[in-house]
Amino acid sequence: MRNDDRLGVGTDNSVELRLPLVIGAIVLIFGIFVLRLFQLQILQGEEMKGIAHGNAVRLVRLEAPRGDILDREGRVLATTRPAFGVTVMPSELARPDRTLAALGMLIDQSSAELSQRIGSPQGRRRFQPVRLVGDLSYDHLARVESHLYELPGVHTDVRPRRHYVEGELAAHLLGQIGEVRKDQLQKRQYADYRAGEVVGQSGLEKVLERNLRGRAGGRNVVVDVAGRVVDVIGEIDPEPGAPVTLTIDLDLQRVAEAGFQPDVLGGRAKMGAAVALDPRNGDVLVLVSKPAFDPNSFPGGMDAETWKALTTDEWRPLQNRALSGQYPPGSTYKVILAAAGLQKGIVDPNEKVFCPGHFRLGRRVYRCWRRGGHGEVDLRDALKRSCDVYFYKLGLALGIDEIAKFSRGFHLGRRLGIPLREEMPGLVPTREWKERRFGEVWLKGETVSASIGQGFDLVTPLQLAVAYAAIANGGIVLQPRFVLQRTDPELGVVEASNPKILGQVPVDPEHLARIRDALTAVVEEPRGTGGRSRVPGVKVAGKTGTAQVVALKHTEDQEDDEIPIRYRDHAWFVAFAPAEAAEIVVVVLVEHGGHGGSAAAPIAQKILSKYFEKQRARAGEELAAVQVGSDAENR
Repeated sequence: MRNDDRLGVGTDNSVELRLPLVIGAIVLIFGIFVLRLFQLQILQGEEMKGIAHGNAVRLVRLEAPRGDILDREGRVLATTRPAFGVTVMPSELARPDRTLAALGMLIDQSSAELSQRIGSPQGRRRFQPVRLVGDLSYDHLARVESHLYELPGVHTDVRPRRHYVEGELAAHLLGQIGEVRKDQLQKRQYADYRAGEVVGQSGLEKVLERNLRGRAGGRNVVVDVAGRVVDVIGEIDPEPGAPVTLTIDLDLQRVAEAGFQPDVLGGRAKMGAAVALDPRNGDVLVLVSKPAFDPNSFPGGMDAETWKALTTDEWRPLQNRALSGQYPPGSTYKVILAAAGLQKGIVDPNEKVFCPGHFRLGRRVYRCWRRGGHGEVDLRDALKRSCDVYFYKLGLALGIDEIAKFSRGFHLGRRLGIPLREEMPGLVPTREWKERRFGEVWLKGETVSASIGQGFDLVTPLQLAVAYAAIANGGIVLQPRFVLQRTDPELGVVEASNPKILGQVPVDPEHLARIRDALTAVVEEPRGTGGRSRVPGVKVAGKTGTAQVVALKHTEDQEDDEIPIRYRDHAWFVAFAPAEAAEIVVVVLVEHGGHGGSAAAPIAQKILSKYFEKQRARAGEELAAVQVGSDAENR
């Protein structure tokens, strides 16, 4: 036997058998090639000719609309609308300077500003579109569309744009969105974001980003040399973000914000804050900070001049005063001393203290706000008429550290743990704090000032609302909440959980009841300082406060209108109603507004009036529904 046969090497016969197979394979491949050529040249000839002359296939990202933000009754506060924009593909800009100059003339923007927005993209970034303008007017859109052939690399598109239905209303709470920043793109939480994508940058837009953000889609398109879409060859629809329902009541928010207009304040300054919450569960019904800004200016990017005006404005319109404004509480702080005095047994509520209009400590004289004095007052009268001398004496009897202990019991001097990061802690001073901060011992005169909410003490309007809510509800300190319902990508619809309790104030219920009675007298009885907050048919409890901004002797005998605005006192008013079964707590601060009873109380009154007007209307509707049902059963 031949060695070739033993090794299995093919013979001439095997070659003859394989040859037809090889020829058949070649014919098959050639046939497929001819068929494909026929398809491209004959069946799809025109389409392929277009591509050969400059058409290209491009993946267009389809941004997802953000979820709507609704008030507690389902009314839209923030939504999405279509907006036309201009994008450029850096890799297609053959002559960038000339192209951007021509584009700038069409849309009335400088080429330098447009060039700055593009930057210097390198590598793969050159093939990623950059959005130059996010919200073109119809006039500008028409101009660009009619000149696209002269602008290689420039394209128009339509994308979802955030729209805040009420403009400035609740702007600080809702927050604003903007393009994701370079520093954010370096963080893990933004790993699936890309340059140019919008993201919540402040307020609830940022806190609820996970819920509000949708899932982007994509579209494969064929575009011609001018960047115009000539065909769509595939598409995946974007998934909109989920809606979020807030605790805010739009009607109350409108009334509160209108209260800061000049016609209501009689020409006084319009800076300040207002908070309203439900003392039974912590729901925030109103959150106002003035002056404000229009968040509609942010999504497409505002011009440098507008941004500079916002950031350099001496009245700080971007600051959320309700959460981060820290102010001396003034006489609203007297309830803390009253609670401490009653609980420690230092105060006999029936004991009279004489107020001659001043109090002497060593060589220094501390005046009462009422120059002629209040005469003989007990605790109830002292709160009702806001007697300073009574609380000077009580504060010295307690001492600053005891005052601080009870203040912290009402959760003052520390953050409330809400998700909004701009919240500030306020300040409750102690002997140890001053030693650590200034290297100085605490003075008795500083205790006198602290006793009426002056000196080092600082609170935010939201903190004060929480403290008074604890007085109103029997001593429970509740964490404020802003969201009633949201949809989590993993958990589905999430309802508001049970109220989060931060603590119980260290004051017996009977003492809190006595304080509520005194606060009711502030509003409802003659000579009370809060009479301008009365609501017909409802018992209101409240407390006025005037917080000194700066001690200037020459202003003591001047009228408010004669004092420069920045040196005028802040005006506070806090109220809750109904007094013995509170459903709503309202805090109003008017910066440099003067007196709480005249500047802040009228705003609180309007909020309370609107709340109870709605309650009566709702009760009437429920009664009518019951009657209709009863009539139907009797037929």
